[in-house]
Amino acid sequence: MSDPLVPPDERGLLRMLRTGPARTRAQLAELTGLARSTVSARLDGLIAAGLVAPAGDEFSTGGRPPALLAFNPAARVVLAIDLGATHGVVAITDLAGSILHTESRELAIAEGPQPVLDWAIAAAKRVLKASGRVRDELVGVGVGLPGPVEHSSGLPTNPPIMPGWNRFDVPAYIRRHFDVPVLVDNDVNILALGEHAVSWGTETDVVFVKVSTGIGAGIIAGGRLQRGAQGSAGDLGHVRVPFTRQTPQHGDVDADLEALASGPAIARWMTEHGTPAVTSRDVLAAGLRGDPVAVQGIRQAGRDLGEVLATVVNLLNPSVVIIGGSVARAGEHLLAGVREVVYGQSAPLATQHLSIVHAAAGSTGGVLGAAIMVIQRVLDEPEQR
Repeated sequence: MSDPLVPPDERGLLRMLRTGPARTRAQLAELTGLARSTVSARLDGLIAAGLVAPAGDEFSTGGRPPALLAFNPAARVVLAIDLGATHGVVAITDLAGSILHTESRELAIAEGPQPVLDWAIAAAKRVLKASGRVRDELVGVGVGLPGPVEHSSGLPTNPPIMPGWNRFDVPAYIRRHFDVPVLVDNDVNILALGEHAVSWGTETDVVFVKVSTGIGAGIIAGGRLQRGAQGSAGDLGHVRVPFTRQTPQHGDVDADLEALASGPAIARWMTEHGTPAVTSRDVLAAGLRGDPVAVQGIRQAGRDLGEVLATVVNLLNPSVVIIGGSVARAGEHLLAGVREVVYGQSAPLATQHLSIVHAAAGSTGGVLGAAIMVIQRVLDEPEQR
């Protein structure tokens, strides 16, 4: 493996410049407590890599003004790939996560890994060319998949809606075209990173929930994404719904959340009650046009989701719960059901300052999160071996 982009002893200085204003060498020495010679040596390495650049001069009361230094996000680029059940988005970003160019299309993840990844790789080459950047500037590729992923290896693991993908070596397949680190995670985790960056960057404890063909959660605690021991943290869809007096039993005794509140589950309920529907898109369309059966089904799905999230809120005490996915885009009905149950059943201290809100990152939230995953690994975390 090649040398890391940022040596471990330079990461602290770089983080300070990435998250704060431009500073002089003397200011950095004072803030870090390091000798000025040590700070200068480490800064010289960062400047040589292009990651830190001059940012003008500080005001001087006399003599030559000291030079300011700042993080240079344009020094390198990241490729990001967001693959859903029915869509694909590919983007190139700088090291601050700013999107430089994108390409998207409708696709079926069930077509299998090779045709889907072949499109993503071809699109990645196109967006890289369109952005005017070259491969030598690329530091990594981030990929989001709509199913469970063993994060340490990047291998999909028994993904229910992805036939042919189980244990397929996605990183190796992509590295045949881009010889850089390839990081893979499930789509809910990368959406959580994207939503956190767009709207809630100052909050350290956030839960993102996607309600679409399936249901899952991305958990940010202490400012970091929590994946669990094997990468399966946040699998809300297979949690059994604890029916209560507020939400009486209306499905199978052992029904899990996905069987009651996912897009296909709502569609089945709608069909049984006179409004034909098959997919999450059908649910979304009916909800947006105000179909009363759809509204009732979506509102009840929100209550079922709230039954599970009430426990999550008590256990994790997030400051924000973000609800996204196609079903959540059908107006306020889903959130209304969630709020009704969570605020009524979670502990008062846990809900005292809790916000339950719609996702705001839009169609680029997934690629933004995939890019952030790579940026954190390349600039923040120790090199993985």
